[in-house]
Amino acid sequence: MSDESDDLKPVKVLSVANQKGGVGKTTTAINLGTALAAVGKRVLLMDLDPQGNASTGLGIDPSKRTVTMYDVLVDKTDLKSAIMRTAVPNLFIATSSVDLSSADVELVDDQKRVLRLRAALKDLQSFEDEFDYVLIDCPPSLNLLTLNALAASQSVIVPLQAEFFALEGLSQLMLTIREVRQSLNPVLKIEGIVLTMFDSRNNLSQQVEQDVRENLGDLVYKTIVPRNVRLSEAPSFGMPAILYDHKSRGSIAYQKLAAEFLRRENRKVAKVG
Repeated sequence: MSDESDDLKPVKVLSVANQKGGVGKTTTAINLGTALAAVGKRVLLMDLDPQGNASTGLGIDPSKRTVTMYDVLVDKTDLKSAIMRTAVPNLFIATSSVDLSSADVELVDDQKRVLRLRAALKDLQSFEDEFDYVLIDCPPSLNLLTLNALAASQSVIVPLQAEFFALEGLSQLMLTIREVRQSLNPVLKIEGIVLTMFDSRNNLSQQVEQDVRENLGDLVYKTIVPRNVRLSEAPSFGMPAILYDHKSRGSIAYQKLAAEFLRRENRKVAKVG
């Protein structure tokens, strides 16, 4: 999302997406965002899932979600009015509500319905607290909301559960990304694939890791997120796992993932320079 002013650097917009549910997508969005915020990056987490799990996982009570992404996408409310501070310094959120589930129907007559989020993000550069990253937590399906996210993003982070059908589901998402690149957003690419819910004692997990790395090479992050009870417990307390128990294996993994993400970013900047 570039701005005409030379004084403002572009905000990098990333979708966290996988059409399969239960793969650690929201957990990745929350904890990667928290880990980036912890090292001084200003992060906006955009909850685009009607279930609102990212909003709940950051402790935002439904009664306080007065302006949500439903208002932004359907009613074209200014995105800035939907942005809230979280308990994590440098981490902000644009919340979700169940109303988002009707977006497909309510926008059916709008020919530019897949570009609504891109339009909403255009004014983000002038927000008083400039962001380094926008992380969009997508719903677990390839619907209008996910297409809006992909059309508005520079890249996609794909959480991939280490299970038997992992590559099959990934191929469907990659096909969608290719179609979006051809028709809506030519700059869209895969930022990286992160293996989640990994059980090192399970031969299948190790086989999936081997297959994914053989097929996708450097697209796969070296960091692996293990199965970890603290990652599952934290949302019920309205906290990122990194705050709930920063020494847990899951929290440490997301801190390492953020560091790896930033190293990749720095290498890209060095190449451009």
